[in-house]
Amino acid sequence: MAGRSVPVGGTMPGQVRWRKWLRRAALAVTGIVVVLVTAAGVIMAATPSVGNAWSLARAQAVQHHAVFPGPQVPAKFADALIATEDHRFRSEPGVDPLAIVRVLLGRLFGGGDQGGATLYQQLAKLLYTPNQWNFAVEVKQVALAIKLKYSYTSEQVLRMYATVAYFGHGYYGLEAASCGYFGRQSDRLSWPQAALLAGLVQAPSAYDPLEHSALARSREGHVIARLVATGALSQQQATAALTVPVARLTAGAGGCRA
Repeated sequence: MAGRSVPVGGTMPGQVRWRKWLRRAALAVTGIVVVLVTAAGVIMAATPSVGNAWSLARAQAVQHHAVFPGPQVPAKFADALIATEDHRFRSEPGVDPLAIVRVLLGRLFGGGDQGGATLYQQLAKLLYTPNQWNFAVEVKQVALAIKLKYSYTSEQVLRMYATVAYFGHGYYGLEAASCGYFGRQSDRLSWPQAALLAGLVQAPSAYDPLEHSALARSREGHVIARLVATGALSQQQATAALTVPVARLTAGAGGCRA
């Protein structure tokens, strides 16, 4: 029986088709990357500078009768906020690529919005696009977040955020919230108190500790768990923190000077 013929050069037809497919796939991927990079460049160029972010934060603080820039953000609150809202805050490029992919997949397959806005994106929303919601706005927030990352230090970003964020009951800014809920300056917050306030920024009404104490306590527990996950607290410290009441929850400053 005659043997199977082999093309000159020893390459089988299947191998030729496979190589053609690889070449086409590589060209397609390259084309997509070029389009995305070009689009990103256009978006970044079309998005305004964030050089006025500090001034915008100051204006909002004045509007809400808060001191700006206020004191440095206390370590406990900073750790609690980063752990629950953006655990890659100090290493990401202003946005979390993994979170963006997760959100896009969730929308494509009907999974809803899975979250993922970094603290830089949240600050961009607070300063530049308040009360605006659509895809174009979200894209703008991403571009602004990247610019905030490379225009300000992480401490400055945290300071702006902590000054303009809303904590419910008319409290804008960490100092006002700390004084209003607990009657103490933010640098004297306990871990449970810092966790409760960090948990409020996502949904001040839903986690209102005065109106929805059970939900607020549950949210506080979530923040404490995130502090364990990020290594800011040991499990033993977290367990001890959860046994301590947050203390003095009232809607009034009670002599604390914010």
